[in-house]
Amino acid sequence: MALPELGPEQRQAALLKATEARRIRAELKQMLKSGEVSISQVLDRAASADALAKMKVSDVIEAMPAYGPVRARRLMEHLDIAPTRRLRGLGSRQRQALLATFESDS
Repeated sequence: MALPELGPEQRQAALLKATEARRIRAELKQMLKSGEVSISQVLDRAASADALAKMKVSDVIEAMPAYGPVRARRLMEHLDIAPTRRLRGLGSRQRQALLATFESDS
């Protein structure tokens, strides 16, 4: 299926929307890193914010203090979360396991 051709106004609107989504995700990751928000707050926000719902779970875990790519990957394997899973796509069992992991770390 071919992508539709966008006019200049549509292209500009799409670029602005993408820029705003990247800004929102970057702010959230910084807030996670500094401890301003918890993982449960992120999951709650993702339910209503499309830009956050499209974040990869691995990006969120890597933004947590003391977690890097390797530790995040190991945790996701342990919790049976696919590396490409997005916040919106988490099942209830995966969501509960993720919350339990980070609540016990606190």
